[in-house]
Amino acid sequence: MEAALLGGFMISASLFASLLFFPGSPAYGTIPNAAVRRALMGLAMGLTAVALVYSPWGSRSGGHFNPALTLAFYRLGRIARADALWYGIAQFAGGVAGMIVALALVRMPLAHPAVNYVATQPGPAGTGPAFVAEAAISFVLMLAVLIVSNRMSIAHWTGGCAGLLVAIYITVESPISGMSMNPARTFASAFVGGTWTGWWLYFTAPPLGMLAAAELYRRWRGVRGVFCAKLYHPADVRCIFCEHRLTLRSPSPHRGEGDRV
Repeated sequence: MEAALLGGFMISASLFASLLFFPGSPAYGTIPNAAVRRALMGLAMGLTAVALVYSPWGSRSGGHFNPALTLAFYRLGRIARADALWYGIAQFAGGVAGMIVALALVRMPLAHPAVNYVATQPGPAGTGPAFVAEAAISFVLMLAVLIVSNRMSIAHWTGGCAGLLVAIYITVESPISGMSMNPARTFASAFVGGTWTGWWLYFTAPPLGMLAAAELYRRWRGVRGVFCAKLYHPADVRCIFCEHRLTLRSPSPHRGEGDRV
């Protein structure tokens, strides 16, 4: 499921990027303003992220499709080591598979330099600002996920909050770093398209940013303040992390890891 989720994200990114940025696309000529097209790309990918998190598979797997996010939840003790490892493997494999499918569907427009296999690469400012930007947006996303998902009254908005941040980041931040936050997402484009420029920063900055957010939240609320590793926790879906069906009563911040929330 995690593989399919990131694969779906990569297919969506490839299709919308080809539609909005390939010079031969009707949308490219209709919308000449690059900032507007970038905002539309942000909206499309934000909605894609929301749809995936709240999908039947996203609600069952937790809707991570990002090894940096999985690593942060592992640091918080909410994912077993073996599960975190296999999640990461699935995410990388799914991203590559999604790009292969996208290339078969889109072909030439995806390979055009204006689309460039939807690769995430440092902008004109260089790798330093790109690294800082990637770490910062990853930190904010992870902290927002932890804050929202661990308040019962608003927990169901976690996926929407994450999608909104994705949309904003693509619109505002992508000229600096390409907006990845996801090592598997960057690897998928680089592997299929051979676009390895600055790849190392996307393998380091997002995990560092999300781990820093996890550490801040742990010191603020304590590890027991993190109830589960799911972004969306519907009451009728068995949870593979906390091993129970979520009840509708409000959780206590003092519950242990194995308790119901």
